[in-house]
Amino acid sequence: MQAFTTHDGIVAPLDRANVDTDQIIPKQFLKRIERTGFGQFLFFDWRFRGDGSPDPRFELNQPAAAGATILLARRNFGCGSSREHAPWALADYGFRAVIAPTFADIFYSNCFSNGILPIRLSEEDVGELFDRAAAANAAGPYRLQIDLTTCSLRDTGGFSRSFAVEPFRQRCLLEGLDNIALALRHTDAIDAWEAAHGLPPVTAS
Repeated sequence: MQAFTTHDGIVAPLDRANVDTDQIIPKQFLKRIERTGFGQFLFFDWRFRGDGSPDPRFELNQPAAAGATILLARRNFGCGSSREHAPWALADYGFRAVIAPTFADIFYSNCFSNGILPIRLSEEDVGELFDRAAAANAAGPYRLQIDLTTCSLRDTGGFSRSFAVEPFRQRCLLEGLDNIALALRHTDAIDAWEAAHGLPPVTAS
């Protein structure tokens, strides 16, 4: 899993609440067995028109959102089904962080397991970021700098906030550790337990 320490990126404002996982990655695209290749289908029903052409009205299709790596959204982002394909699609598209007032619990956890930093800020702070993005996007992309080591973010215009992340999740993301990598750090203890219970030792493939 790709580690996250500091990140400077373009912000894509998605001014919508209750964005569910079926909108993030529609169900017809869940047939792949790899984690890659889902980015092309991200927000498919919003990004594209019926003839397959990009919908110029959709936020991610705006010129100022080109190359965005930070998604800004409203409350309850990632609600709906628990499909892990949602963070897979976001990561494959290029997003490293998502900022919103609240997230669905399972989606929030899945982000950390897939190298994405979900940041919870107050409704007021998120509203200010939307205002700043709208003002900046008239002249060009809006950027934020995120530092997971200090749990803080800022822009170049004076906005600066701290955010909370559970220490264990923070360490895992800083070190790029998913659940498998965490388990492999304890193979000696696992082998000892399995040997004591008459099981063959674990071998890493």
